[in-house]
Amino acid sequence: MSIRLPGKFKCAAIVALTMSALASSGSALADTDWVSITTDNDAFVGNDNGYTNGIFVSWYDGLEGEKAEPGFLARAMLWSLPDSSSSTLDIDIGTIGQIMVTPDDIELDPPILPPDSLPYAGLLFYADTFLRIQETHADRISVTIGVVGENSFAEEAQEFVHDIIGADEPCCWDTQLDDEIVFQIGRGRVWKTWESDSGNADFLLAADVELGTISSSVGTSFMIRYGAELRKSYAMALLINSRTTNPVATQGGWYVFAGASANYLANHIFLDGSKSYDDDLEEIDYDAESVAVTAGLAYSWKKWSLTFAMNNLDVLNDSDGDPNEEFTKYGTLTVAWKLD
Repeated sequence: MSIRLPGKFKCAAIVALTMSALASSGSALADTDWVSITTDNDAFVGNDNGYTNGIFVSWYDGLEGEKAEPGFLARAMLWSLPDSSSSTLDIDIGTIGQIMVTPDDIELDPPILPPDSLPYAGLLFYADTFLRIQETHADRISVTIGVVGENSFAEEAQEFVHDIIGADEPCCWDTQLDDEIVFQIGRGRVWKTWESDSGNADFLLAADVELGTISSSVGTSFMIRYGAELRKSYAMALLINSRTTNPVATQGGWYVFAGASANYLANHIFLDGSKSYDDDLEEIDYDAESVAVTAGLAYSWKKWSLTFAMNNLDVLNDSDGDPNEEFTKYGTLTVAWKLD
């Protein structure tokens, strides 16, 4: 269930989101080891529709070896983690991000509406993620709060970027989803099930559960990696499904990776939330079951780290004209740097 916002409370929602982010990360910002900027874009796979863009700024506490404390929001899920006495490393990650989706043809007025196309929609959010890492397995908890609708500022962001690059001007953001406060909680675990004698290759298995009005899903996945200093970064595989940041390499490490996952999607605000602005519209028809694939490279040098990956979240979808097909294919780039 989503929470609709009366007009006079729309700005209050943005203030509340900002205050939550500051409260959750206030002490962590002082201890931040690394900062990253991640962009997801379907332009990497030759499109400018569907999952049009995502931009995320993250800060990390604990990557350099000292155990971090969970942020304010993540503490609500701390009960689900094993005791910290057995962990070798605890990492806290705060993320502020924006995601936008659009119909296939952004110049068509009036636009093609669901169920024949994705709606115009944006999400502005804050996510608090905490990793507890042990020798052979690592756990993830996360809590996300955000707002969908005009106050996601997706329209302004797309128009600003398109003005800079000279791209087509989107015509119909006035049809976007209504303003709603949304949330999500998440829990995951990754197991290092095999490691080569040299330590240059490993095989990871993972399981994830997400619940909330942003989306609810359950999935299991595997990842194969080859590179250097893998022991220091295997827990970062838990970030691959978050769509907020990528697995990163640090301290001179690097690796190439490839993986796949099987998932069940119960709800998603961009796919099921289209009724929020027109009760007469039909829901987008999509397969709840999906198989996703990813492949990429993570490389670090001195105080910098770079990760690039290509993702297809529904590789078995071969339906021509399926609106969800454009939502699932995108490339993602993360640039991270260590603070002095």
